[in-house]
Amino acid sequence: MPVPPLVPPPDVASSAADGAQRRKSDHIEVVRAGHAVSACDPGFDAVHLVHCALPELALDEVDLSTRLLGKPLAAPLLISAMTGGPARAERINIHLAEAAQELGIAFAIGSQRIALERGGAAGLGAELRRRAPDVLLFANLGAAQFVRGYGPEEARRAVEMVGADALVIHLNPLQEAMQPEGDRDWRGVLDALGVLAAALAVPVVVKEVGFGLSPAVARALVARGIAALDVAGAGGTNWALAEGARGEGRTRAVAAAFADWGVPTAIAVRLVRAACPTVPVIASGGVRHGVDVAKAIRLGADLAGQAAAVLPAAMESTAAVVEHFTILRDQLKVACFATGARDLEALRRVPLLDEA
Repeated sequence: MPVPPLVPPPDVASSAADGAQRRKSDHIEVVRAGHAVSACDPGFDAVHLVHCALPELALDEVDLSTRLLGKPLAAPLLISAMTGGPARAERINIHLAEAAQELGIAFAIGSQRIALERGGAAGLGAELRRRAPDVLLFANLGAAQFVRGYGPEEARRAVEMVGADALVIHLNPLQEAMQPEGDRDWRGVLDALGVLAAALAVPVVVKEVGFGLSPAVARALVARGIAALDVAGAGGTNWALAEGARGEGRTRAVAAAFADWGVPTAIAVRLVRAACPTVPVIASGGVRHGVDVAKAIRLGADLAGQAAAVLPAAMESTAAVVEHFTILRDQLKVACFATGARDLEALRRVPLLDEA
């Protein structure tokens, strides 16, 4: 029997949106305070690129440009989804959009659920596309909503709201399990995503939120038409801990057991690339600097993303975000130079120390 459209009564929708808005604001404060850092090592320190003492190229010759989903990028970097809820999201997202435009990198906005259900932009409107006309821009919705009344029409609205090039669907079952108000019934989500991928005019990208994609899940998603995968592995923000920090007593105690839960990002990239050799892979989760980006690309990623690491800059100014990612880009460029890699394809062939 088909699921009826999600059209809650106005008072219910408003109350739910208010609660979600408060939750999103709490998330920012929890992350800023450092209460949601994963106890899991993302795995990059165990990966060692072989240094080349005779690179036979000039640093200025290193080319970081690439393409993803048909769009050119000046560097393989993604501003990962952060926030779509609080009122200050408008200022944060404008800073991020302007920086992405200046740097020529990709930008994924936060969840648009509140904006869809409240009928406003909530900081996620057409203004973002006006400020970032050339950016590879990702819209964003949660997977669980697609078995709770959402369908292709809501997805189209999310895409049109910001003029996005693709739609990111985030998988967060563990986070939802920690929320008293969370979506805890995930039956039918995989098939619903297959229906969505077939119906939507833009590519559908699926990401975890910090616990990693397994090869089996990655293969199942690709088999249903998902165009790209963000492994979003363990090692960065832990959303079970974030929800625990918002709660009390039992909630905190339950969440604490998952402090080191998940597939480390470096391992997830390697496993998902092996399982899905032809699909674009994004590495996020505990990416600290440009050397981690270089390692992620060597392991099989096409892009690397950051979210929490850039949040302080995003709250400050566009210039601060530009400076943050310029440093990241320059670190990546030097890593390529120091391995003798003229471009990203050459970086993918650099030997690893344990394989040399």
